[in-house]
Amino acid sequence: MSHNNNSPLKSLPQLGWSHFFQQQLDLDEWENTLPCRVAAVHGQRIDVLSNHGHHQLSLPGSWQQLDIIDRPTVGDWLLVEHDTLKPQRLLQRTSLFRRKAAGLEAKQQLIAANIDTLFIVTSCNQDFNPSRLERYLALAYDAEVQPIVVLTKTDLVDDVSPFITEARSLKHDLLVEAVNSLDHQSCEPLLTWCGPGQTVALTGSSGVGKSTLINTLCGHSDQATAAIREDDAKGRHTTTARSLHFLPEGGILIDNPGMRELQLADCEEGLADLFEEIEQMARSCKFNDCSHQGEHGCAVIKAVESGSLEPRRLASYLKLKAEQQRNSETISERRSREKGFKKMCRSAMSVKRESRGEG
Repeated sequence: MSHNNNSPLKSLPQLGWSHFFQQQLDLDEWENTLPCRVAAVHGQRIDVLSNHGHHQLSLPGSWQQLDIIDRPTVGDWLLVEHDTLKPQRLLQRTSLFRRKAAGLEAKQQLIAANIDTLFIVTSCNQDFNPSRLERYLALAYDAEVQPIVVLTKTDLVDDVSPFITEARSLKHDLLVEAVNSLDHQSCEPLLTWCGPGQTVALTGSSGVGKSTLINTLCGHSDQATAAIREDDAKGRHTTTARSLHFLPEGGILIDNPGMRELQLADCEEGLADLFEEIEQMARSCKFNDCSHQGEHGCAVIKAVESGSLEPRRLASYLKLKAEQQRNSETISERRSREKGFKKMCRSAMSVKRESRGEG
């Protein structure tokens, strides 16, 4: 346990506290605990921010036995004892981003919690990829977070309108902003979502200008940036995978590299929301379990053939749906499915040999 009050103190509202969190506390908790916002997680050790400053604390071993969903992640609100800073309770979240963890099993890794807005950053060049944008959008909708597609490097193209048009075509009410990350005035429209107590997260592939955008939004001021850093085993400083930046407008920006490597898992609702037109068409398919890959009477394929549905859009939908289903399976479910598939193949081969008289 340690305290660090060298950084300027922030009030709870400045840290993102709201009535949603306050109403979860009873009178005893309000008098005897300290609400803290999680800034970084390093295994059992976590960095938190409260209206008393920056603290480091250790999670009791019993917390490591909890389901991953019940452990703290960056952006969470945690109640700790005033004097000992011993963690007491994790508050209910307004939103949660998670991804499939590395490995074969369907384990999940928490990324960030209590995000209000997700800036999906892409540039006006070869990095612009509608299918990649759809991946991030599905996750945002599933987490019930407001997504904003931010087109950067507008100064490098003669006409940004084709990029804006294509991005907006991904969802009828999708908000798209085109900016020059180097120009603060150009980025001003983004400040709408960076007001007092608002929490914004950034995602996007490398090289799209995320770091430049962060610096511009932070006003190029070291005082406006409060990145949490961690020590590795050799004592050298490396930037943590999760950092908080306090914006001049009063908002909080979470920069999290893990947000750039998201694999879909357990986000059916997000996919259904993003691809609502395909889901609507599918209700008219002849078969309820239609896979939209060539079945007779498939309304979705018919829409592609008539030109009312873009082939790329369907391909993206099928790919993401298969990915989230695969990543949501337990290892035993996957093995069972694979065994069933192999059995079906052997049965088909047996029938084929018999039809040839090879039995």
